Amino acid sequence: MKILIAGFQHETNTFVERKALYQNFVNGETFPALRRGQQVLGFRNVNLPIGGFISEIEPDGHTLVPVLWAGAGPSAHVMHDTYEKIAGEIVEAAGMHVPDAVYLDLHGAMVAEQTNDGEGELLARLRSVIGPRVPIVASLDLHANVTERMLACADALVAYRTYPHVDMATTGARAARLLRALLGGERWHCAWRRLPFLIPLNAMCTLVDPAKSAFEKVEQREKAGLASMSFTLGFPAADFPECGPMVWAYGTHRNPVEAAVGQIFDGIALSEADWAVDFLTPEDAVTQAMQLSDGKNRPVVIADTQDNPGAGGESNTTGMLRALIAQGASSAAFGVVHDAEAAIAAQQTGIGRSLEIELGGESGLPNGARFRGVFEVVELSDGKCVFDGPMLNGMQVQLGLTALLKIHEIFVIVSSERPPQMMDRNLYRVAGIEPENMRVLVNKSSVHFRADFDAIACATLVAKAPGAMRADPRDLPWKDLRPGLRIAPLGAPFSARIDEPV
Repeated sequence: MKILIAGFQHETNTFVERKALYQNFVNGETFPALRRGQQVLGFRNVNLPIGGFISEIEPDGHTLVPVLWAGAGPSAHVMHDTYEKIAGEIVEAAGMHVPDAVYLDLHGAMVAEQTNDGEGELLARLRSVIGPRVPIVASLDLHANVTERMLACADALVAYRTYPHVDMATTGARAARLLRALLGGERWHCAWRRLPFLIPLNAMCTLVDPAKSAFEKVEQREKAGLASMSFTLGFPAADFPECGPMVWAYGTHRNPVEAAVGQIFDGIALSEADWAVDFLTPEDAVTQAMQLSDGKNRPVVIADTQDNPGAGGESNTTGMLRALIAQGASSAAFGVVHDAEAAIAAQQTGIGRSLEIELGGESGLPNGARFRGVFEVVELSDGKCVFDGPMLNGMQVQLGLTALLKIHEIFVIVSSERPPQMMDRNLYRVAGIEPENMRVLVNKSSVHFRADFDAIACATLVAKAPGAMRADPRDLPWKDLRPGLRIAPLGAPFSARIDEPV
């Protein structure tokens, strides 16, 4: 068989300002850089869904037709022309090659300027070109906002089951097995149900309950006779009617599939209160961290969750730095702060010398002003490193000019290029910090950091410092959710404003 394969990933935060340009996908940012044609096969054995798909399907002897793989860091909408260029290339290739099957490595929470449902639109265009009988299978992120159009246009969708996402390649392999069954003639009934409340990102970690138990039950139900079952927790920063969590499954017979989906749905709905999150103020988080780390030989990790560049933040706020100084923190490290001017100034100043700068600061945010202070330049780097933690192991990262600055007893990592979220300890080491030796680590991340940092942390705290990625969905100015959806666990139901069209 001839199988067309491609990837197009973007997680869209419709409440932030910076939009995704074509160059963002070319660079890759938090993803590998854009690849085309045979270059895509180089993802074989890489912890990405398309890597797992390739490794699983290649031994079957099919001909793989790789088109492209493109991913960009989370931001606001994908620009109109950018979406058309990438989606158009995939659809054009499908028309040219006339494949027997299609596999797509998607995110599931893409919003473009011309459509709220980036993945559903792409799948619909593909379906119109290849016809109703050619199977389409796609893998999705655990944070996908799954739409009815996506389910209708694909023969099977399968999602990650871990956050941090350590099972990306595993999910791609599961997609390959589903496609193998479809190519063998199997056809399934699909059942789905949408949860009635939004879930905060920080409640989604599958290392702990309630998410841990929920996904264990999903696996159990799948093994009890379904072809596939998925539960996506949604990305709670996309303002459109189909934002939110979804449970769906595939199986040969309608009644067992619908019963299984209903059982998972009911279990999650009954535990709604367990999905709520209590956030700490920056000051309380630092105070608790210093207390918890006293006498320990392992650091406390604080998530600076609202400036997570992996969810639309710009990685440049300084609220947590202010709190560290105000609370007298010592042996603390904070990163990564994106500030090209500061990184360049540090390089020009040189190691061992001091400079007075204004650091970071995101316009338009309360208390988001730039931080002015005198810093010592401790270390300088070219910012090149390779991840060796569980997330994206082996991925090469380029932070640009990088500096380790010190103020009081606090170390700050500053980069000239927009960094990925602090998901790998090598992002500290590239600037000269051994994270295991610190008392407090403040990571610009929400959950992904736990994949590599839980092994060294004596405790993990979540701080709600100023930032673009509102950790609590109740803090967002929603306009276009579906009426009745609760905007947080046990929260108030959304209703359109009187002056807004429903």
